[in-house]
Amino acid sequence: MGDERPAWARRIAAERTARNWSQLDAVKALRAHAPTELPADDSMVRQWKRWESGAKPGDFYQPLIAATFGTVTHAIFPAPSRRDGDKEILTASGMETLEIVSRLNKSDVDNATLEALRITTDRLCSEYPYMPSGQLLLEGRQWLRRVVELHSKSLTLAQHREVLALSGWLALLVGCVEYDTGDRHAAESTRRAALSLANEADHSEVAGWGHEMRAWFSLTTGDYRGVIAAAQAGAEVAPNHSVAVQLAAQEAKAWARLGDRRQVEVALDRGRRLLEGMPHPDNVDHHFVVDPAKFDFYAMDCYRLVGEDKLAHTLANEVLRAGTDFDGTERKPMRNAEARVTLGVTAARAGDLEQALAHGERALQGERQSVPSLIMTSRELAAVVRERYSSEPTAQDYLSHLRDLGRAKPGFLPS
Repeated sequence: MGDERPAWARRIAAERTARNWSQLDAVKALRAHAPTELPADDSMVRQWKRWESGAKPGDFYQPLIAATFGTVTHAIFPAPSRRDGDKEILTASGMETLEIVSRLNKSDVDNATLEALRITTDRLCSEYPYMPSGQLLLEGRQWLRRVVELHSKSLTLAQHREVLALSGWLALLVGCVEYDTGDRHAAESTRRAALSLANEADHSEVAGWGHEMRAWFSLTTGDYRGVIAAAQAGAEVAPNHSVAVQLAAQEAKAWARLGDRRQVEVALDRGRRLLEGMPHPDNVDHHFVVDPAKFDFYAMDCYRLVGEDKLAHTLANEVLRAGTDFDGTERKPMRNAEARVTLGVTAARAGDLEQALAHGERALQGERQSVPSLIMTSRELAAVVRERYSSEPTAQDYLSHLRDLGRAKPGFLPS
């Protein structure tokens, strides 16, 4: 029979094992994060064994366990939430898409129409992980054009700011998909437009994501100092939004690629503390929301780069588990692809070429891809394969496949 323990119990055991800790070691590490004195070691070890066996920790211990493993509470103890955007549009406004569009053609716009636009924007941002990029790009541009045209209508001051903000969110989404598909120049123009809209609307959260996109673009093109500058600029304008967590993560990724392990830990810990202090998001599928599981994804990337293979391997499996539904449907295919690259890197370093190439090829097969990010991480697997297995025919096949992907997107050809 398989392991029937809850996922969080398996996660606690896997995290401990990845660090080569005994249960007593784990208890001692836990004490460092406790605000008050904990029971004696023998009592806490018994408690830890119960947790790993499936007895769920209470609210006091859950954040301490998360902090011990360098993550946030809901990454280990998730609070799932699923929303139906189309149903919410009907519930909020009673309108189908056709009626929303027809109302937008009127000379003035009522609050019900704006609410329907808000929910439509939320739906599009929530479909980013899995909607085919061509379809999402088409729909995103259509709705962006419709919302931008509202600026010519008769709007109150509050409605004008709302329309600017909605235009900003849609521009961010369109820019992300443009970059995913390799259209760097269009993506940068759209990002700048989003930042301009954010500044006009005085919307710090949209502005923060505009800077985060710049950090992402810089990361995937090897401008690591540019990543750090963009992350710091974004944190200044949006310090209290979840984008600040992702900015800290992008900074950590840059420091990892610059080889500064201490700054990696500093940035990751800053992001973890920020996220731990924020309420759990209502919609974890929204692209511009940092959900707790995403933090594992960030840390996985950093640990892979600094050579902490056991931790990277453990987190990659966790990313795959969180990004896959019970029926095997991939809810987060782009995160899953990078997790498979991570498993490939750790397998290659451990001497298992067959597993390394299996994971690497699987990562390249997804229909929904962020090509720049996938090539960036796959380049690391390619480097290990080239260094250790260059004479193997199967290794050459993988390297050739990766080069073909890079040639299809000229701006992202791997070295």
